[in-house]
Amino acid sequence: MTNDYDDIINLPHHVSKHHPQMSIWNRAAQFAPFAALTGYDDAIKDATQENLERF
Repeated sequence: MTNDYDDIINLPHHVSKHHPQMSIWNRAAQFAPFAALTGYDDAIKDATQENLERF
């Protein structure tokens, strides 16, 4: 039984000869501004405040 990627699964990782490898800090910074749940923190704060006012 063969899988679709059996021919490439054990190949070495490509390293560019022309572009320097990005540092892990710069790579992480690319994704830092991403927020999958925009407004979620505000919704939690609002719900908390409403519950505190009830009691």
